[in-house]
Amino acid sequence: MREISITEMEGVRIGNAQDEEAKTGVTVLLFDPGAKVGVDISGGGPASRETPLASPVTADNPVNAIVLSGGSAFGLAAGDGVMRYLEEHGVGYETGYAKVPLVCQSCIYDLGYGRADIRPDADMGYAACVDAEKNQPLTGNVGGGTGATVGKLCGMECSMKAGLGIHAVSVGELQMAAVVVVNALGDIYDPENGQKIAGLRSADGQGFADTCQMLYQISQRQDLFNSNTTIGVIVTNGRFSKAEMSKIASMARSAYGRCIRPVGTMADGDTIYAASVGNVEADINVAGTLAAEVMAQAIKRAVKNV
Repeated sequence: MREISITEMEGVRIGNAQDEEAKTGVTVLLFDPGAKVGVDISGGGPASRETPLASPVTADNPVNAIVLSGGSAFGLAAGDGVMRYLEEHGVGYETGYAKVPLVCQSCIYDLGYGRADIRPDADMGYAACVDAEKNQPLTGNVGGGTGATVGKLCGMECSMKAGLGIHAVSVGELQMAAVVVVNALGDIYDPENGQKIAGLRSADGQGFADTCQMLYQISQRQDLFNSNTTIGVIVTNGRFSKAEMSKIASMARSAYGRCIRPVGTMADGDTIYAASVGNVEADINVAGTLAAEVMAQAIKRAVKNV
C-alpha cells in the first residue's frame, strides 16, 4: 500500500470555499464525467440533499458532484451554486429540455461556532467549484471543515477544533481516497495506537474528559440536539455498481467506530458517500477494507491539521 495525493486520481476534482469570519464553508467534489455513488447513513440527524440518488433502487444515473458543507440545513443552499456552475459547463442529466446536474450534499451543524446568521449559500458553492479548477485542496480549517468541532457533550466551551481531512492510497492499480469533515459529539482517537487526540476537555481545560463516561452518567432521557455530524466521501477508481458502492460506504463506517466514541448517536448525522470514478477490476472486500483504512487516516488528519 502506497500513500498518494488525491490529485493523482482521475475523474475527481476538489475545491474549497469559506467565510473566515463566520467560520463556515463548503467542500465540493466534482466528478468528470460522473460517478457511481452509494451512501451509508448511520446518524440520527442528517441534513442532506438528493441522497436518494445514491440508493440502488433509483435510476442508475451518474452523479456529477458531492458537496460537504457547514450551515446545517441552511447550508443546502450551497448546492444551488454547484448546480449553476455545472450547468454553465454543460454538465448534467439530459432531459431533452435542459441538462440537470445531479448533486448530492450533506451538511454539518456549525452554527454554534462562528456566526449563526451567515451560512454557506449558492455563491459559496459556486466559489468552491471555481477553486476545484486548480484541484489543489487544502485540509484543516478550510471548506466544510471551517466550523467543525468535536467533544461537545458539555457544550461548545469544552469542545475542541476539528476540520477537513483527506487521505489517499494505492494498492497496485486500485486507488482509494477519503475526504471527511469531522464534527462529532464524541472524542477522537488515533486509529493506530488508540490514544485520544481530540475531544471533550476536562473542566480545568488542562486535559481530556471522557465523553462516553459522561454519557453513562445521564440517568434520564435527554435531547442532546442534532448539532453534530461527521460527513465524508470515499472515492475509488475501482469499477463497482451503486449497490456495491453502498456496501463499500457501510464498510468504511467501521473507521468511525475506530476513531470516534461515541458515534452514530441520535445527536449525530453521520453520513458516508462512496463514489466510483474508474474501471479498475477489484474485489469488493478488498475495496471496503481499504476504504475503512483511508477514512480512519482522514479522520486523524482532520483533527491534527487544524
